[in-house]
Amino acid sequence: MRAEEFDYFLPDELIAQYPLSRRDASRLMVLRRGSGRLEHRVFTQILEYLEPGDLVVFNDTKVIPARLAGRKVTGGRVELLVVRRDTMERDGEVWRCMVRPSKGIREGTRVVFGDDFEARALGRCGEGLWRFLLCGKDVGGMISKYGKVPLPPYIRREAVEIDSGRYQTVFARNEGAVAAPTAGLHFTEDILKEMEDMGVEIRYLTLHTGPATFLPVRDGNVSEHRVPEEHYMVPEATASAVSAAKKEGRRVVAVGSTVTRTLEACFMDGFGRPRLSGGTDLFIRPGFRFRVVDALVTNFHLPRSSLVMLVAAFAGRETVLAAYREAVRRRYRFFSYGDCMLIV
Repeated sequence: MRAEEFDYFLPDELIAQYPLSRRDASRLMVLRRGSGRLEHRVFTQILEYLEPGDLVVFNDTKVIPARLAGRKVTGGRVELLVVRRDTMERDGEVWRCMVRPSKGIREGTRVVFGDDFEARALGRCGEGLWRFLLCGKDVGGMISKYGKVPLPPYIRREAVEIDSGRYQTVFARNEGAVAAPTAGLHFTEDILKEMEDMGVEIRYLTLHTGPATFLPVRDGNVSEHRVPEEHYMVPEATASAVSAAKKEGRRVVAVGSTVTRTLEACFMDGFGRPRLSGGTDLFIRPGFRFRVVDALVTNFHLPRSSLVMLVAAFAGRETVLAAYREAVRRRYRFFSYGDCMLIV
């Protein structure tokens, strides 16, 4: 397989730049895997496709205000995207960061964000990443004070007040993501309550989404692509619920690609030996055998991305690309603030 086999035409005006006035007001495309048949609904009608006994799993990660705009002490603007904390130090915390612009950054470079907060470059730590010491006793507080919502690059505007709440799920509680688990953005407290009332079981896990979710797969053989490792944690109660659902023949519904990757990584060695925490660089692409997930709630993803490949692995490449073409024809809204797809 080559990356260009997962390309599709998307007019720029279909990339959603703002959220709708209500979380649950998006459109819902329902794709039936067996036949490829499409149904066009609104998101609140997702309840019609759930059944008592279904297990629905969400990612409860919380997006941090990860964009830090500062200046080098030698002059020049610099923006850090704090991706993941590595260690706690006496003088602060060491974080892996993306830097823009990276030209002129070298070991020892100091970046100042305010009178009480600065960072010092420690060295490179992978493709496009630097390790920085963020100086201070309350680094988390300083990130909250100076940071901004890290909107994805295809949203071509600065973050505004509405993003603080809407680029976050209603069940977000474990801080650490730099990108929202966007399939979960459509769910409201009312919908969650209705799901529970009808006998749907709800469980949570945590995977802190990194910036790699937005990166296209480079031209060439897809099998040569590597997905950067992301850390996850699956509570024992969630793992037990999944094992029970599979044993009893009940559906496991994953809300989002992050939940899908986490569940499949967790049960890679079988349902008797779950890996409840750790890092995963699992790259799900056509040919992958799903052990856990029976249905998938997901947004529409970038062309050539690892996420559109995951969806293609679940429902078939031609089936998914045909659905995307129909979504373009019907003027669905795409990506993080866009419309939703349910694959059953």
